[in-house]
Amino acid sequence: MAFPAKTDSRKILDAAMILLARDGLRGMSLRAVAASLKIAPNALYRYFNDHAHLEAAVGAEVSRMLHAVLREAAHGREPDAAIRAMAKAYLKFAGENQLLYEALLIRRPVSGDEAVDPEQLWLFFVGQVARVAGEAKAPETAVSLWAFLHGMAALQSAQLFGTEKPITSFEFGLNAWLCAARELRPPGT
Repeated sequence: MAFPAKTDSRKILDAAMILLARDGLRGMSLRAVAASLKIAPNALYRYFNDHAHLEAAVGAEVSRMLHAVLREAAHGREPDAAIRAMAKAYLKFAGENQLLYEALLIRRPVSGDEAVDPEQLWLFFVGQVARVAGEAKAPETAVSLWAFLHGMAALQSAQLFGTEKPITSFEFGLNAWLCAARELRPPGT
């Protein structure tokens, strides 16, 4: 007679996400995850080889969440409006989920399950940028937008906006990016 396992990879990932949202990456150790599930830490190794593997899975989960937010923001909108909506949704996601947002910056493997969701997020992002800038320059143009958004998210997180650094600089920067991106689009496309 087989007994059901006390845990599985989904339960472990859910527990890790709860710890991440509460304590950040520093509080999401294998021991902390195991303790939250009331199991021995070595039981996790059946599903996650090491802490880096668990971090990669968490990063993939956060990528999946952000991807859903950005897809919803862009849905049915014209290219410029889609980019504006995505940019605002990105900042909102980063602001409301500061500790989860950290996991987007975890180094991920180039293949395997943990590489799929971040890659899907990236491909979606590049696809939306291509609608404004054209296919040829979409990847580098997407990196510049992502860098801008990440910088704004970091400033927002550090609460550095105020009278000297107004949040309206976000609109200014986004307008500048859109103008530059449109200039990259080949004529007649």
